[in-house]
Amino acid sequence: MGMFTESIEVARAANGMPLRVNWQGQDYRLVAEPQCWFERRKWWEENLRIPQGIGAGIADYEMWRLQLVAVSGSRQERTVDVSFDVQTGRWRLVRVHQALAQSA
Repeated sequence: MGMFTESIEVARAANGMPLRVNWQGQDYRLVAEPQCWFERRKWWEENLRIPQGIGAGIADYEMWRLQLVAVSGSRQERTVDVSFDVQTGRWRLVRVHQALAQSA
């Protein structure tokens, strides 16, 4: 598994669930239901204070694990973790998981 950060485009449904991804100029579709969780960001290193009553999107990152396959080209599935920043509306690719060997 590699961990880094890279900009990625994610199209979302009205309920916020990811639908499609464009990564490095390649379009991908999801092949499984995305999994969502939240990770605590190091807000104490980024901001001196978080205003009282505001926490969503400031104290936590919205994380998604996506199983993708390219729309054209290789049909190999990829599993990636992406984060969504509520404040900026930007998506970041943070992990690419190694593909599991497929049995015959």
